[in-house]
Amino acid sequence: MKILYGVVGEGMGHAIRSSVILEKLLADGHAIHIVASGRAYELLERQFPQVRRIWGLTMVMADNEVKTLGTAAGNIRGALAGWPQNVRQYFEVMAEFAPDVVISDFESWTWLFAKVNRIPLICIDNIQIINRCRHERDIIAGDAQAFRLTKSIVKAKCPKARHYLVTTFFYPEIRKSRTTLVPPILRRNVLDARSTSGDHLLVYQTSDTFKNLPAMLKRLDCPVYVYGMRRDLTQDEHDGNLVYRPFSETQFIADLASCKGVVGSAGFTLIGEALHLHKPYLATPVGNQFEQTLNARYIEKLGFGLYDSHLDESSLRHFCDNLPRYRDALGSYPRQDNTLIFAKLDELLDQREALLL
Repeated sequence: MKILYGVVGEGMGHAIRSSVILEKLLADGHAIHIVASGRAYELLERQFPQVRRIWGLTMVMADNEVKTLGTAAGNIRGALAGWPQNVRQYFEVMAEFAPDVVISDFESWTWLFAKVNRIPLICIDNIQIINRCRHERDIIAGDAQAFRLTKSIVKAKCPKARHYLVTTFFYPEIRKSRTTLVPPILRRNVLDARSTSGDHLLVYQTSDTFKNLPAMLKRLDCPVYVYGMRRDLTQDEHDGNLVYRPFSETQFIADLASCKGVVGSAGFTLIGEALHLHKPYLATPVGNQFEQTLNARYIEKLGFGLYDSHLDESSLRHFCDNLPRYRDALGSYPRQDNTLIFAKLDELLDQREALLL
């Protein structure tokens, strides 16, 4: 079967999970044409020869929040330069590939391609849970306006797909048909990692907002491995109990699997990997990005960790003091591989295959 696969460029989590699905589809013998924007293209083109770059929406970040006006202005400028490239890609895909099915990881160009050409569309992402499920009042309390706005954006992003495979670590009531909730998609090296109980904290933080974080971490009575705060490193840099590390996927997963807890933003991919390894999580969601707030609030609601948008010393110490309680709660979190989503995706593709015979 010929499959057009689109990956949104904002956030590396989309590219990471899409690479897992793409490897499975290629191993099953499907012909794949991949389009991606932004950083997703840069990651995927190192793994797959079938990737083409398209223009996609971007977000402007400052002080650990999405800047609405800057984002709008940047996307207007990007559209003027990038739209002709997308049109060119459209005709090339039609002429050279002619897909039977389209899969979108929250990517709009492939959604439009599927709708214009009346090709079945399957959506795979975590963000559709905002629109396709019901959420209790305590989850959206204080952020009802942000919830409604985000829900309307998500609803408009990839509407009327054949089916939505929604990855999640929490399971609210489904309110829309053609929706299946599945566990987080995990990389092979995460699935192969053996979880152990070390004495270090793992911190992943790329925002410049938390300037006081290193000083707070140095007052903790434990080693702390810090990723993201010194991006130009080529080797470990020690500062008291802190070890600043350059990013290495192998080392990062080893540190994650052996840590006693994680402090990081509320992006879905790292949360899914940490919870799979039964690691308590202190989530600091990006401002003006309700999807991360949703993730953080469910972590706290389920007892898997703590939610704090400001990350002060009190919350950091509270998190460390309650690690045993969070670990007990995580004992109920099922460690699952990608079997469920693979099986459901095969089922959906088999239905299309039958129509083509």
